[in-house]
Amino acid sequence: MSSMDKMWMSFYAMGFMVISMGLIYASRHKINNRIIKFVMALIAYILLIVSFFILVYLVFNGPTGGQ
Repeated sequence: MSSMDKMWMSFYAMGFMVISMGLIYASRHKINNRIIKFVMALIAYILLIVSFFILVYLVFNGPTGGQ
């Protein structure tokens, strides 16, 4: 994987974290319907877990070696 691909993956992971932060905030403070709250929180936690695994992969994969 090239350095540019790793950069884009890190941007995706950070974007997933921002989206999950907004969804958790909305599901806890703005939405009153319990089903919608659950669905939004579930999506948010899934995005958070996906971003965690992407960042763990990027950190432990190391540098690309001058490509």
